[in-house]
Amino acid sequence: MSSTYLDSDAADSAKHPEKRGIEFIAPEHRHGKPYELFAVWAAPNVSVLSFTMGATLTLVLGLEIWQAMAVIIASNLLWVLPGIVAASGPSAGTSGSVITRAIYGIRGNRIVIAFYGWFVSGIFLALNWVASTFMGAELLRRIGMGNETLAKALVTIVVSGITVLVAVYGHALILRSYTVVTAALLAIFVVVTAFILPQIDLGFVQPEPLGGLDLWISLSIGFAILASTPLSYSNSADLARYLPSETKAWRIVTATALGGAVPGIIFLSVGALLGTAVSFEALEIGIDFALLEMLPGWLGILLVIGVVLNTVALNGMTTYTASMVFQSIGVPIRRIPSAVLIGVLGTIFTFVLAMSTSLIDAVNLMLQFLLIISVPTMTIYVVDILLRRNRYDSLQLFEQFPSGKYWYRGGYSVAGMTGLLVGGLATALFLSTEVWIGPLSLALGGVDLSVPVGIAVSALCYVVLAKKSTQVLEAV
Repeated sequence: MSSTYLDSDAADSAKHPEKRGIEFIAPEHRHGKPYELFAVWAAPNVSVLSFTMGATLTLVLGLEIWQAMAVIIASNLLWVLPGIVAASGPSAGTSGSVITRAIYGIRGNRIVIAFYGWFVSGIFLALNWVASTFMGAELLRRIGMGNETLAKALVTIVVSGITVLVAVYGHALILRSYTVVTAALLAIFVVVTAFILPQIDLGFVQPEPLGGLDLWISLSIGFAILASTPLSYSNSADLARYLPSETKAWRIVTATALGGAVPGIIFLSVGALLGTAVSFEALEIGIDFALLEMLPGWLGILLVIGVVLNTVALNGMTTYTASMVFQSIGVPIRRIPSAVLIGVLGTIFTFVLAMSTSLIDAVNLMLQFLLIISVPTMTIYVVDILLRRNRYDSLQLFEQFPSGKYWYRGGYSVAGMTGLLVGGLATALFLSTEVWIGPLSLALGGVDLSVPVGIAVSALCYVVLAKKSTQVLEAV
């Protein structure tokens, strides 16, 4: 293994920027407990976006409250998948963008990670920053700033700057600060929930209850929208990789899965209830604006602070993991300059979106686009971990020449690349959105089976081809 990727002597401390990138983490530098991952994943998911997505179920898709709750619980069970992925971090001792070399091959992984791990991360950053931009600009308008464009620009620059700073300081700062961030966000959102619950009709019944095919269409589309969140977090290994290699995998899975699922279920459910008390127009411009009208002034300010705090937590994590992508694909750049670069890219995308679209349009774009990519990548990663019994050759992951174990055929894994393409195609064929209805979804009358079919096809394709080529048998 090249000395470039040997473990550095830099300590993982919140007091200074993290110098380590994708380098293998030696046993003497491992630390932490798996329960700390709960807050790391809870902070990004105590979100006003959960209110918006929950309200979509009852207000837009026309589900009854109990039907919406069933969809919320079912979709959040998928958080076990990021949990399984997280367990590969301590096992391999490096980032997920390096571990997936074992899945796609050295060259194949460069293509997958360059697109999904970097360019898409920039878009993802922007779509989350847009929420803070809209709400922060609205708050500035209410206190007297009349120039909306200037307000949006000011909020975007400040929030993106703080986010990049979190990513630069890295793992130790995230691990230490997100417990406090989670507590603060929970306090804000619990108080907000307490104020809006009296305005909600708990006995609400849809004026025109759905049945038959229409009901299945709404249930399936709602499941796909909510499933996009846990399926998008294939970076969970990056936050767990500092844990000692002997850490029990089930503890890592449990802490990660519960960290995402618990706040998700709670606040999506509140959103579903909120959908019975606000208008469709309020949801279209952003349910957070409707909340500002429902709350007293002081709490409205706290809500905006909470939205900004949540955005920094979510995008700080995203920027941190994206900052290691350039190293993973072979670009000679250190992690900190890479974090700044991805932050600049996300800021530019944010300016474009904030000036040209509504918040709900931006959210829909994210959810529609990511499933085609996130379903097969998450599924194949999880299946690979299970097939290998979470055993990876850490030294060989950094061997990027034909002599390496993970070079496969010409630097590409037939199993990984084929599973990704076929799984993505299957997902797209069964996807049902306003922008795109797959032909097989259309044949079913508009029912969206993109997630279950995409998972099944990706998993089956990868298992058959990987075992046939003995790609995973060598590790068992």
